[in-house]
Amino acid sequence: MLWALALGPAMASGAPSSSPSPILAALLFSSLVLPPAQAIVVYTDREVHGAVGSRVTLHCSFWSSEWVSDDISFTWRYQPEGGRDAISIFHYAKGQPYIDEVGTFKERIQWVGDPRWKDGSIVIHNLDYSDNGTFTCDVKNPPDIVGKTSQVTLYVFEKVPTRYGVVLGAVIGGVIGVVLLLLLLFYLIRYGWLRRQAAMQRRLSAMEKGKLHKAAKDSTKRGRQTPVLYAMLDHSRSTKAASEKKSKGLGESRKDKK
Repeated sequence: MLWALALGPAMASGAPSSSPSPILAALLFSSLVLPPAQAIVVYTDREVHGAVGSRVTLHCSFWSSEWVSDDISFTWRYQPEGGRDAISIFHYAKGQPYIDEVGTFKERIQWVGDPRWKDGSIVIHNLDYSDNGTFTCDVKNPPDIVGKTSQVTLYVFEKVPTRYGVVLGAVIGGVIGVVLLLLLLFYLIRYGWLRRQAAMQRRLSAMEKGKLHKAAKDSTKRGRQTPVLYAMLDHSRSTKAASEKKSKGLGESRKDKK
């Protein structure tokens, strides 16, 4: 589009084409290269709960494409439950917090934010049923001042009810804990069983080695006893033959004497 604006007069006058003007070239470069300005983004809780007489923290943080400026400001507004108009109850600017001296919050608000950490939170003390309503946080970080505010709804109870999310989280955590405990018991039992099996295997191996060693020892002993037996048999045979021969000699001598 910018190129067309730059070349338009030259083409209309029939003059030969030439380079666009420096101003239009700079505009074209900035539109193509430089990123567009981004709006500031503010974050708060969707809702908070508090008990009568207690305190509650209204958190407010932001994101900005600019560095945190010395001129940063935070503004909190309050719209009562069922009301139409919102009133300013707190303002932070030039490094100083200012509590508006109008309404019921003038002596119950405490600044706990820190602009260096992009935090604009406040604390409301001594809650009452009349504090139910919507609180709006607005942040300006010059030159980044364009952006939407963020709202948080406060509910004050006599006793803070247990949230469904907390109950669900507790149930899920309990189930996960039970599962982990069962897995731990399973692995402990399996480890003990494997350990017993390994011990039994070692005992069986030792017994088999002992039997083999005993069998080898017995066979060696029998091997050693065989020559002795053979020698004893030979000796008994020779003794028997000698005695028979001697008996035979004695019988013949007796016959000769007769």
